Amino acid sequence: MRRKRYWVSRRAVLGAALGVGAIGWSGVTLARLARAPSGSKDAGRVADADGLSLAVDPPPAPPHDPALPWIAKGGNLNDASALSRTPVYGVVGVRGEQDVATALAFARANGLKVSVAAVRHSMGGHAFDDHALVLDMRAFNAIAVDAAERTVTVEPGATWHDIQNVLHPLFAVKAMQSTDIFSVGGSISVNAHGMDHHAGALAGSVRAMRVMLPSGTVLTCSREENAELFRHVLGGYGLFGVIVSATLDIVANAVYRTARAVIRSEDFPGYFERDLAGEGGPGLFYGHLSTAPGSLLEEMIVYRYDKVAERAPLDMPRLGAPGAVKLKRLIMNLAKHGALFQRLKWYAEKKLEPEFENCTVARTDALGEGEACLVSRNDPMHDSVPYLFNDLAGDTDILHEYFVPRAAYNAFIADMRRVLAAQSLPVLNASVRVVHAEDIALSYARAPAFSLVLYINQPADEAGSTAMRALTRALIDIALKHGGRFFLPYQLHYTGAQLLASYPELPRFLANKRAYDPDELLSSTFYRVLKAMAADIPLPGPA
Repeated sequence: MRRKRYWVSRRAVLGAALGVGAIGWSGVTLARLARAPSGSKDAGRVADADGLSLAVDPPPAPPHDPALPWIAKGGNLNDASALSRTPVYGVVGVRGEQDVATALAFARANGLKVSVAAVRHSMGGHAFDDHALVLDMRAFNAIAVDAAERTVTVEPGATWHDIQNVLHPLFAVKAMQSTDIFSVGGSISVNAHGMDHHAGALAGSVRAMRVMLPSGTVLTCSREENAELFRHVLGGYGLFGVIVSATLDIVANAVYRTARAVIRSEDFPGYFERDLAGEGGPGLFYGHLSTAPGSLLEEMIVYRYDKVAERAPLDMPRLGAPGAVKLKRLIMNLAKHGALFQRLKWYAEKKLEPEFENCTVARTDALGEGEACLVSRNDPMHDSVPYLFNDLAGDTDILHEYFVPRAAYNAFIADMRRVLAAQSLPVLNASVRVVHAEDIALSYARAPAFSLVLYINQPADEAGSTAMRALTRALIDIALKHGGRFFLPYQLHYTGAQLLASYPELPRFLANKRAYDPDELLSSTFYRVLKAMAADIPLPGPA
């Protein structure tokens, strides 16, 4: 009998120890998943693009000119993918136009290539190249508002976050990316788009730019002046010249009533035409699709912002930072670990998130809108998404975006659903945006289109990159099947055939690049890939 009590006691102690260990392990794991980044991620480099080696041998390196404001002499750079580690000749910290001119002259004299970078959120070597002289534009960031003209003139390193803080509470940007972490120069270089479906992409709100050509000459370009240069710098990935300033349209900082609707994804095209498009629709909108098993790309939450007042009150508080960051980061990172947590994330967005809405405008200041949540135009776009950045060294999160004619949306989404459900990489977010036809040289939209933005997790190793490469190519095939295109600022996982099928105007784009930059001074890993993939197609004469 005594022996039996001892055995029970030992089991109890063992069980308690296991329970304490499990609780401790869970606590440590959850803390890790909720933790902010301790530094930039660097998981190496994807080695090739469609069989083309990305690494090149270093040329003879000239001495570093002491007249230039160096941030680094040599070293490596990476981008937001953490998979583009690239050795560079050095990094110059640009503070003004003269720094750009001096750096370009030094590069021309010494046979160096030049790349232009800021926050480096493109994901395929768009902002640097092997052994290039890199211009870091982040400190070249002055902002000047002209209230009478309804414009803001900015230097290229200014972020949308900084611009909004200057404009608030009187004004807001007309068009920008849907989060505020990006630089203006970078956004112009990819022709970014965001939440204002009336304004469309950034191209429509750029009045003029001052651009330094590789020769050092500075030209003003707009739709009326040097129009071809204007069309090529917009969405030109920094390959035609260095933007030294841009003048953008701004609008009144209107007050919006927020609302949400949960709909079937297949109903979205009709919902858009009936409730969102046209003058009677909301000022801003975005749509999130379910990434949870059982409702993958079938359910959709439409967030809308309907104008209730032309201007925000002048005594509005300063724009605030996102709330509940650790909780949001935890939910996002848990979603990388299976169907249960994917369902939890979608449930939280549908049911719990509305309880934490941040209403920034007092109802009495906005026409007495009852119990509605009221915000200024600046609020929903003033999001630096800190919850997307984590301290998980073993994985990385990759963006994709695909554009299809609006009439093809339902068939496109159905095909996307089948491919995403049949593969293993966790899809963390799926959003729908609206774009218009764009009159730029390398446009992702030649006709009104819907876009699907995907945020996908992968292991930060060779196996993860192999899986992401296969998925990317399958998704591009779907976009091409439905008359669409894929967005170029992301990883270089496409084939040459897919690139040219999506962008048949690429050879002319490259010919015009050589016309503006005959020595190909401005370069990037991305540019070398474009050239190599189009190498078998004779270049036409420049337009």
